[in-house]
Formats: sequence, structure tokens, C-alpha cells
Amino acid sequence: MWDKLLYVDMPGLGDTGVGDEDRMIRTLAQDVDAVLFVRMPKSSGDYWADVDVRLYDTARAALIDLPVELWSFMVLNQTGTNSKNGDNANNCQDLAETLTEKHLKVVNCLIANCADSQAANEVLDQALNYLVTNITSLDQQYGTSCQERLTRLHNSVNAELQKARNVLHQATPQDSWFTLFEQLFDQLWNDLTGGLERLLRQLKEQRNLQDIDFKQQVEAAIKTCRRDPGIPSLEEIEKRRDRVGGYPNAYYQYLHEIRAHLSQNFLLLDEALKRSLFQVKANVAQVLMAQGRLAGLTKGQKHTFLDEVTNLLPENLSKLKLGFHILSDFEISYRGLIQHRIRKYLDGLTPDETTLQLSTFPSAKEVLANLKVLHGEAVYGCENALEDLLCEPGQAAFAIVEEFVDRVLRAEGAKTEWRIFLEEVRSQVWQTQFEQLGEWTKMHREWLNSVEQATAANQLNHLQFLN
Repeated sequence: MWDKLLYVDMPGLGDTGVGDEDRMIRTLAQDVDAVLFVRMPKSSGDYWADVDVRLYDTARAALIDLPVELWSFMVLNQTGTNSKNGDNANNCQDLAETLTEKHLKVVNCLIANCADSQAANEVLDQALNYLVTNITSLDQQYGTSCQERLTRLHNSVNAELQKARNVLHQATPQDSWFTLFEQLFDQLWNDLTGGLERLLRQLKEQRNLQDIDFKQQVEAAIKTCRRDPGIPSLEEIEKRRDRVGGYPNAYYQYLHEIRAHLSQNFLLLDEALKRSLFQVKANVAQVLMAQGRLAGLTKGQKHTFLDEVTNLLPENLSKLKLGFHILSDFEISYRGLIQHRIRKYLDGLTPDETTLQLSTFPSAKEVLANLKVLHGEAVYGCENALEDLLCEPGQAAFAIVEEFVDRVLRAEGAKTEWRIFLEEVRSQVWQTQFEQLGEWTKMHREWLNSVEQATAANQLNHLQFLN
């Protein structure tokens, strides 16, 4: 019936070596459901000794959430006159009657001759039958007791965590740094607004001037168009005429090819526009890094500065974040600014729109002459259109920087957002003045983060012992 049971035989305290007592406690707490204390009284007379009480107390300490008297039995090993121990029946009865005097409480005290297998089995049957009847209630009682202890521990830990959460708030040296921060902020605000306003005035003065880099790139593109027009020779025209079946067919093909060849020369203007805008953004970044003292917030590279600060700004500082985002994302491109303005001058090189058609009896010379005229007109038209756009980079630069200044300096509440942001990063902006405070702030943040992690781990739903 009990073939799936595991019996663990442990020595008594008098037989233990160094460390055995700890192993006994761990075994009792983790591996057993019931304990049989076995004691063989002497036939000459016996009593409950200190070692017996200590053994009992050791077992009781192993499982504090369930009283030992609910899961233990005392077995008094009775011997007869023929045994080496002699007849101890009377002493077994005496010990059984004095059990409670020593506060040795158990489910039952059993007297049996353990050398007799039938008697020993009867002892085990009584213990196991008790477990069959009571194991569910014992488990529930144990679980309830553990849950109550966990709840008390949860409440105790919560109380200590609240103390930990409050302790640094009480020690915040705000009074010692706030006045200094206000003085430094006022100076920074004056420097920052002065630097950006000066830059804006400079851009305004230059907005109607031709952008030198862009102009040089335009001149280079026009020069390339004239030097390498992509116009075929008479021999090539004759070969094309033979291949496609007539001068008109060859003519229309050449119009497409020359237009494509011509327009690709203007793609290089994109690089000049990007360089122009990059310089403007770098100038703004320089003011923010120097007069705004924000260099310490980033890697210190002008080309990435605006993006880095944009990412640093929290969402609740909406005016500042919008301003930085607008400037950081702004781009000037050939396709967006120029391409649509010069494409109309390439219509003459489009077969269906060209104004210069071949005569009734065309020749290779006529095809060549027409192509040269149309190419020259297209280049001339593009050149004039581009000359009118040489001020566009400067005008675009002024417009985007003025928009940026409006957002981050002039909009209602912008100064307040700067104060909030700079207060948070003060130790990086004013490293010397706030070095000690910065260390305290870092410690404060790490401390509170640890407290919050501990609080999350201490939630009751993580500490449920019972389902």
C-alpha cells in the first residue's frame, strides 16, 4: 500500500557530527511530511533529557509555519527481558506519561517493539493513516501561515521602501543650488538670445545675396552642358537614320537622349545646396554650444548636434522640441527647389512639344543643326532660370532659422521650457559649478530606481503562496 513512500533515516542529536544539525533542519523543512521521534528507554530507569528536548526543538524550528505537534509522532521502542537492553516496558510508560511535562507535543505517542516487523508496520500504518486523513488540511494550514507571513513581510518591506523613497527627498540640497542656478540661467539666457539674434540679423542681411558655393556649382554645370552637349556627329546621324528607318525617327530619339544628357548635369547642384544648409545648421549649433553652453550634452559634433538635442528633449517640452525638430529635419534639395523650375526649358527637347520640326525632305545636316539650336536654347533658358535662384539658399536659410528662433525663444512659454530643461541637465551645462550636485543627482536617480525596482518586485501578486 505504501510502496511509493520515501523514508529518511536521520541521526539523533547525540549522534550528529559537525554540520549534521543544519542538514537535518533543511531535510525536515524541504523533504518530509511527517516525523517519527524514536526513543528506546533504558530498562534500568530513564527520563526525558536535554538532548531529547533539543532534538524536538530542532525539528520544530525546521518548519515554523506549521506546529510540529501536527506532523510528528513519538515512538517509544519497547524491549523485552531477552534483549540486551532488558525489559523497559515500565520506563516506556513513564516516558509516555511525562511527555507533556517537557512540552514535547506530538500527534500521538506510540509504544511498540520496533524489532518486531509487524509492530513496526503498525506504527507506520497509524502515522500514514493520519497523513491520509489530514494532509490536505495540513497543507492548507501551512499555506495560509506562509501567506500571512509573506503579507507581513510585504507590508514591512513596503514601509522600509517608503522610508528609502523619502530619505533623499528630505536631503535635497535645493536651497543651496537654486539661487546659483537662477543666476547662471539668467546669464545663459542673455548670451543665448543675443547669439541667436545676431546670427539671424546676419542671415537677414545676406538673404538677398547670391550664394557663392551654389553659384560656382551652377556655373560649373552650365559649362559642362556646353562642353559636353551629347550631340551626335553627321556620321552618327546617318547610321541612326539607317537603323531606325528615317531622319524623323532618329531626330526624335536624339531629342530624348540630349534632354536626358543635359538634365543630369544639374543633379550635382544638390550637393551645393546641402553644403549651404549644412553650414547654416553648423552656425546655429555653434551658438547653442557656445552661448547656450549645450556642448556637454552631446558628442560635440556640429553635424549631429541638432539631432542629439532633439532626442534629449522630453515630449512635455513641446515648444523646444518642435523648434529643434523643425530645424534638424529641414532640407534643401535640387529636386524640391530647382528641378521643377528648369524642366520647362527642356520642353524644346521633347518630340511632341518641340517648336523646331524637320522639313519635308530632311538631311543629317538639318538634324544636327536643329539639335544644336534646341540644345543651346535649353541651356540658355536653364542658365537664366538658375541665375534667378542664386539667392534661394540664403533666403531659405534665413527663413528656417527665423522659424527656429520663433519657436525656441519668442513663443509663449519657451523661456519656461528652457528653465525646466536646463535645471534637469544643469550638472552637464555647468559642470564646474554643479559637479558635486551632479554626483548627488546621479546617486538620487540610481537610489530611486533601485527603490522602484524593489517596490515592483514586492507586489503582492508576486508573493502569492496559494493558488
